[in-house]
Amino acid sequence: MEENMRILAINPGSTSTKISVFDEHEDLFTINIKHSTEEINSYKRIIDQYEFREKIILRELKQAGIEFSSIDVVVGRGGLVKPIPGGVYRINDALMRDLKDDKTRSHASNLGGVLAYEIARAIKPGTDAFIVDPVVVDELEPVARLSGMPEIPRISIFHALNQKAVARRYAREHGVKYENLNLIVVHLGGGITVGAHKNGKVIDVNNGLDGEGPYSPERSGGLPVADLVSLCFSGKFTHEEIKRKITGQGGLVAYLGTNSAYDVSRKVKDGDEGATLVYQGMAYQVSKDIGAMSAVLEGKVDAIILTGGVAYDEMLCKWIEQKVG
Repeated sequence: MEENMRILAINPGSTSTKISVFDEHEDLFTINIKHSTEEINSYKRIIDQYEFREKIILRELKQAGIEFSSIDVVVGRGGLVKPIPGGVYRINDALMRDLKDDKTRSHASNLGGVLAYEIARAIKPGTDAFIVDPVVVDELEPVARLSGMPEIPRISIFHALNQKAVARRYAREHGVKYENLNLIVVHLGGGITVGAHKNGKVIDVNNGLDGEGPYSPERSGGLPVADLVSLCFSGKFTHEEIKRKITGQGGLVAYLGTNSAYDVSRKVKDGDEGATLVYQGMAYQVSKDIGAMSAVLEGKVDAIILTGGVAYDEMLCKWIEQKVG
């Protein structure tokens, strides 16, 4: 009888590293390792954190009694590599170079593949390392790439790993193939992405990293362009400061001073009118994008799926459901 495959999965976030060890589908060990702001800020570049995080991962595995030699495959969250279709990719030297190249964009997801590759080498010779559905999965139809300005085509950067995972899970639970469904999947997290899934391909989705779509706990979403241009040339902000206002200091952070949807939800329940308006505004913008993706799918939508950490907030989900359900 063939033995089950033991898999180490690594999901690095901006301030945490989540790891799990699976025996096929059975979860043997899971831990979410939190990193302090001081630890993270001690590194100039995000990619430089990989050795620090690698040591912590290996330490946690050892403390949990996981034999390194028992691990057959290491899988990491895919990052900002060159645009590729959805799927599973073995990490080689070329992909490693792409993961470490942060000249244009930098994101914690790039650490996933680097950590998977380096830890696979540390575990035992010949251990394979993979990434799955990186954030740059690009399956956009040609018409979806048009922005109205030829110099700035629309690009695909979204929560591909989670969106495709929950879409496949929905299909499996309903006894149908993902490739035979039309779905709208909404990832509600620090960033928000709304994707139109048509027959297994994400044919349109907002760029959740660079200021497109709904505002989110820490991102501005789409902005009035002329006013943004005026802000850029006002002399009040540097290029980097404007980028931070779009990604990191936008959305709930800009309006309410926190990126915690949980805290904002609690304020809403306590009767805070300002928090209520802003939080409802986020649900309003998400609902508008769901409507837009319904048009992309010509109204033929089998299901709308809400996922991500903020999707645990029943109040927010109810607001969205009232508009699009």
